[in-house]
Amino acid sequence: MARIRIGDQVKVVAGKDKGVEGKVISIVRDGDRVVVEGVNRVKKHTRAGQTGAEGGIITTEAPIHISNVMPLADIDGKKTPTRVSSAVVDGKRARVARKTGKEI
Repeated sequence: MARIRIGDQVKVVAGKDKGVEGKVISIVRDGDRVVVEGVNRVKKHTRAGQTGAEGGIITTEAPIHISNVMPLADIDGKKTPTRVSSAVVDGKRARVARKTGKEI
């Protein structure tokens, strides 16, 4: 079971964007990487194409390794990074926050 899914709120715990929080946009399973909104921004130079797309410099998010992010759990009204484990809740497998034991 994946510990991070699309749409999860995560916090970057390592790298140049350490401390930044954002939402997971996509997951790249081949390289164990995730794309997080507002994290690891890179500039891409594009050429004007035949389809009418304008050329120029586009700023976009690049993937970062999944080990550099932690999902956020609600602990006493504050969003806190936590490790994730899996457990059986109501007869179904679920992701559970290690700090609280509650389902994410």
